[in-house]
Amino acid sequence: MSKRSETAKNLFLEGYNCSQSVAAAYADAFGIDRETMLRISASFGAGIGRMRKTCGAVCGMFIIAGLKTGATVGADQEGKRKNYEIVRAMADAFREKNKSITCMTLLGLRKAEKSAQPSERTPEYYKSRPCLKMILDACEIVEEFFPDLAQ
Repeated sequence: MSKRSETAKNLFLEGYNCSQSVAAAYADAFGIDRETMLRISASFGAGIGRMRKTCGAVCGMFIIAGLKTGATVGADQEGKRKNYEIVRAMADAFREKNKSITCMTLLGLRKAEKSAQPSERTPEYYKSRPCLKMILDACEIVEEFFPDLAQ
């Protein structure tokens, strides 16, 4: 396990959501302080605002892809295309490992949550959820696509 994967794991076990755990593990590589990265990624946890859509770990992975390859000029069609290609390839890699990039499917839920209330972090929560594996898989994929981020 890489140092950054270990950081992501520890963040998750401290109570941060899946997106925050992935994104914040790489904050220093971009000169972004941890608090800022935690805020940037906060809304993407639990499948984006607990709607159980795109997995938060996947969203964290995409935040890193954007920081590495995102176009910074509005008219840069080629830059946008290259970033989207990387995002799609990363999604495919995650899907290959986990069969889906959707939180609801990964959790085995039949319908989305009605409440925005986050689940309480208990020992049972950590035992029953695949989230830590998703976080570690997302970090592994980030480091496969961007080896310079591996530590």
